[in-house]
Amino acid sequence: MAGRAVHEALAELRLVDHHCHGVVTDPLDRPGFEALLTEGDLWPGFSTFDTPVGVAVRRHCAPLLDLDPHAPADAYLARRTALGPQEVNRRFLRACRTGVFCVDTGFAPHRVTTPAELATAAAPAVALEVVRLEAVAEAVAARGVDADGYADAFRAAALDAIRRPGVVGVKSVAAYRTGFDLDPARPTDADVTRAARRWAACGGRLADPVLMRHLLWTAVDLGLPLQLHTGFGDNDIRLHRVDPTHLTDWLHLIAGTIPVLLLHCWPYQRQAAYLAAVFEQVYLDVGLTLHHVGPVRARAVLEEALEITPFRKLLYSSDAYGVSEFYWLGALAFRRGLGDLLQDRVDAGELSLPDALRLARRAGADNARRVYRLPDGH
Repeated sequence: MAGRAVHEALAELRLVDHHCHGVVTDPLDRPGFEALLTEGDLWPGFSTFDTPVGVAVRRHCAPLLDLDPHAPADAYLARRTALGPQEVNRRFLRACRTGVFCVDTGFAPHRVTTPAELATAAAPAVALEVVRLEAVAEAVAARGVDADGYADAFRAAALDAIRRPGVVGVKSVAAYRTGFDLDPARPTDADVTRAARRWAACGGRLADPVLMRHLLWTAVDLGLPLQLHTGFGDNDIRLHRVDPTHLTDWLHLIAGTIPVLLLHCWPYQRQAAYLAAVFEQVYLDVGLTLHHVGPVRARAVLEEALEITPFRKLLYSSDAYGVSEFYWLGALAFRRGLGDLLQDRVDAGELSLPDALRLARRAGADNARRVYRLPDGH
């Protein structure tokens, strides 16, 4: 019926999930499962089922495991164990109706599916790769490269990485390592050499502000879309330093180069919307956020993100990691939230139905296809 036309179109649309990760392939006990429900730590005497995302799992995921909505946590986990990881992953990945997955392969503290394994579980689907540049830099440093040769070695390794079959973009987690309140200028060769020498002396992960600037400018030179984690994340984040508007001067400097894709964004979805409205190359999504707020609040987050964002700039991602429930919840929340707000605008006469259907297809798939230049059949 006309009053559900947008929802029905979104339900049939095969999404392009432009940022996600693999799912765990081993059985999970209760602590292991609960740890994957949160961006924080497990706290004594507290269950992560008692969070918005934990409630959403019991409400919206239980039926896909042949349980009643709101099944108790123990019953949910027992059914999950009985079915086994392969069947659980198959059910959730196929239910989300995603046609293309762009998989960040640079984060894997658990044994998780490869992009090919993810696509097989979600079939029919295609999985492509997003290269995490910090992982490339750290692999270069681990080889013991001389500080004078670090810049060239990192560039060569990054070029090798993006030439792998199926690579469509790169990603930086500068948000976790330094924040965005960096000098926007490209560092000099001498600056990079001095910073590489400091890093070689102290070791550890890449967290030097000069080398992070060098990484971001190298990403520009690579020419592929650059994903940037912004906003919400685990407790490594210093949230006040990951407001994407800290990137404003850098975005001016790189105008006319690569697409910059702001991931997640909460609570900075309005700031991200401003950047997407005033910089031609900036796009955004509210992935990760959606399954943590659940379908009940997805509309509110999407409405703020879309207040001034050009409609061609909104992308879909789940940022699912570890548990395949997050793929299903992300897709469900996106479809329901976007469908509700577009359908209400149609019903109020603020948007025509053909326009609403076109915008729904853009946000769910077409915008990402254009940004990543996906060929026919992807």
